[in-house]
Amino acid sequence: MANDGIVAESYTAPRASWIDEAVFLAFLLLAFVGLTPFSGSPPDVTVAGQVVAGGGAGDLARQLCYLVVLAAVMIETVRKRGSAAFSALPLLLLLLLAWCMMSAAWSGAPLVSIRRAGLAVVLVLCAMLSVETIGVNRALVLLRWVLLAVLIVNFISIPLIPTAVHLPGEEDPNLVGDWRGLYTHKNIAGSVGAMTAIVFLFSPRETQRRLFFDVAVALAAIAFTVMTRSKSSLGLLAIALALGLVYRIAWKKDLDRVIVVVAGAVLLVFAVALIVADQGAIMRLFEDPDEFTGRTEIWQAEAAFIRDHALLGAGFGTFSDTGGLSPLHNYIGNGSWVNEASHGHNGYLQILVTTGIVGFALALASLVVEPALELWRRGGDLRLKALLFTLFAFLLLHNLMETDFLEGDGVTWVTFLLLMAMLGKMRRSEAA
Repeated sequence: MANDGIVAESYTAPRASWIDEAVFLAFLLLAFVGLTPFSGSPPDVTVAGQVVAGGGAGDLARQLCYLVVLAAVMIETVRKRGSAAFSALPLLLLLLLAWCMMSAAWSGAPLVSIRRAGLAVVLVLCAMLSVETIGVNRALVLLRWVLLAVLIVNFISIPLIPTAVHLPGEEDPNLVGDWRGLYTHKNIAGSVGAMTAIVFLFSPRETQRRLFFDVAVALAAIAFTVMTRSKSSLGLLAIALALGLVYRIAWKKDLDRVIVVVAGAVLLVFAVALIVADQGAIMRLFEDPDEFTGRTEIWQAEAAFIRDHALLGAGFGTFSDTGGLSPLHNYIGNGSWVNEASHGHNGYLQILVTTGIVGFALALASLVVEPALELWRRGGDLRLKALLFTLFAFLLLHNLMETDFLEGDGVTWVTFLLLMAMLGKMRRSEAA
């Protein structure tokens, strides 16, 4: 199988067939394009007599497509690798998913919790087993092609498809004119553009021609992200690129790694000291509901809910985007636009709100600590690990302003699962 000059041959899966790659490509297209691009938000459905925004875990056709992809992945995986392939599933992540499913027992909307946790299980299995079957090399090649195709379609759609731009009549008038391409919101389009830039800038390459091509694609992705006016993605992209470059340079030597970690710790202490020294200004900033484009009002409601329900939370997937079922309504003023918020605009807070302290601890262990330890570990293709680290840094920071973790089949969540799958596959390939 062709290597395409992406990563070391040891990370390929020589037994992978075109069927495996086609199934993985179908999975990527479902997540990054969906069944109804340019169509706006998914339709509402009724669950237990209540209207649920976005259909809980999505429309029936989309769910069936994911189940078909999962069935194909499972059949191919078991046929070729047997039960050994399931070692690719991280134990801590499985425990987190089990806790999410269990939370339906105390959820105010148990059917919603079960459906959304079920979708999370399907996505984890598809991502982990697909990368295990086709290998890191081919997974990265196919991801690059999908991101490139999405970028091209997004640019072409702007002059041709009216809904590729936020139109007058939006609930938030500040969105009007922002580019969103085939996605439902400019923030999603912005995050995809930022991740595209990261993937193409940091992909390992063997030729000068590939370097020019990759840089051109990355610059185009950044240009599209600028036109989305997604401030979070643009600002965090710059930080992630800087961190990725430091990782690429410093991780060659142990001394350099120590210096970087110590310098980072000093900067963190300095930042905390500044916050403590000017608590009044910080509190006024977060108390103003107009700051951070309305996110502060949501964060205040989440913090209030956590104080009252810290142990178990509201139940997985029920805190927002659930219409009248959401406990968010008890913590915000009537008539606020936050009633229609599709998520909590902070992945860490939303996990704590919906799954309580236990779920939050499992999420930190499986989604933050475990990948970080893999990236700290020496060995492997440093170029590839720099790419994965940069994506990891971007997504960790992105969850401070948006909700990516366990958020349906969002493109950022699927990308996070893919980077976790690639890290695990690299470790097992090196140990073999």
